[in-house]
Amino acid sequence: MYTVKVRSQFSSAHNLRGYKGRCEELHGHNWHVEVAVQSEDIDAIGMVVDFKELKKILEEILSGLDHTYLNDLEQFKSINPTSENIAKYIYKAISRKKSELKIKDVTIWETDTSSAIYSEQ
Repeated sequence: MYTVKVRSQFSSAHNLRGYKGRCEELHGHNWHVEVAVQSEDIDAIGMVVDFKELKKILEEILSGLDHTYLNDLEQFKSINPTSENIAKYIYKAISRKKSELKIKDVTIWETDTSSAIYSEQ
């Protein structure tokens, strides 16, 4: 089994509705995102997917999150923009753009020591 990963980042603000504590107040993060794709096979030139192609897809998705107030975005109007929900959103968005990829997981860090992982495996 092969696994390839790409990383990127974006900055945004959010607040957690219904949360009792500091995170219910408006605050921001410099989020770090890692996408892992798996395959049992590689193509004729020895790749699961071209890193450049996977990075481009991820950057397109993150550009819609970067420097925004996440709570105002349609995808987070009815659910909190938690690390868990952001990871799931990115996973689903990549799946829609490139359905033939087998995404292993999406990891999102809101700090250097705190991350959430979403997968469907």
